Amino acid sequence: MRFVIVTGMSGAGKSSALKMLEDIGYFCVDNLPVPLLDKFAQMTLDKTAHIEDVALGIDIRNGEGISELEQKLKEIKDMGIAFEILFLNASNRILLKRYKETRRNHPLSRDGRVEDGIAKEREIMDFLLKRADYVIDTSQLLIRELKGEIDKIYVEGQVNKRFQIAVVSFGFKFGIPADVDLVFDVRFLPNPYYDLKLRPLTGNDRPIQEFVMKYEESVEFLKKLYDMLEFLIPNYIREGKYNLVIGIGCTGGKHRSVTIANALTEKLKQLPYSVKVEHRDITR
Repeated sequence: MRFVIVTGMSGAGKSSALKMLEDIGYFCVDNLPVPLLDKFAQMTLDKTAHIEDVALGIDIRNGEGISELEQKLKEIKDMGIAFEILFLNASNRILLKRYKETRRNHPLSRDGRVEDGIAKEREIMDFLLKRADYVIDTSQLLIRELKGEIDKIYVEGQVNKRFQIAVVSFGFKFGIPADVDLVFDVRFLPNPYYDLKLRPLTGNDRPIQEFVMKYEESVEFLKKLYDMLEFLIPNYIREGKYNLVIGIGCTGGKHRSVTIANALTEKLKQLPYSVKVEHRDITR
């Protein structure tokens, strides 16, 4: 039996994760009161209940009860039940955006600002984030991508790559993405835009890739960038960071930045992290 506690930040996708687990056969209970956790765990040990895999949604909606969670987790561990914690996370900016789009109130900001509620919740939930077995940052994930991450862990049985990297190509003339942690400017590389035959193509096309990567400075830049990231990421993880957004920019976000972003993504996949690539301005 897998006993999964699904928790995390409000608005990060816990409800969606529970539905996905239910679809693959988990017995799911959302917003279980924390004082009942040990009793529910005891019930799963009863063979007549015919409960196999279990997923429980427990989060800040428990109010004061969340303070009892650590003790309750110790109690179910003493029963011999091995549990896992899946923590759904997202950046404050993304959470705030989602709340504004849905026009919902944050559970901790009934009489105040959503930003204050998010900050308070992050402080309260920090102990769960630190002891989580799996952390999925949904800031850059579509629903189907979240399902892919859930399937990797709970269907395919793969070890979750706890640190998530998003490589985003963009055009400087459209602005730097607001959520990037590191920005790298590749406008110094030779530009295929000035070749009329290449102009309609993108960095996803082989002729553009061959054009950009035939120059020594492109190859050297990619190597040095990878070396730097290979050094930086373990240090970020040591400081408690769980995701990294890397921006690669050129003038229009269609040729050079796309090529380098794709090449960097392939190199980063050699490391034990979850890596995805996004081309923000490729169709502009």
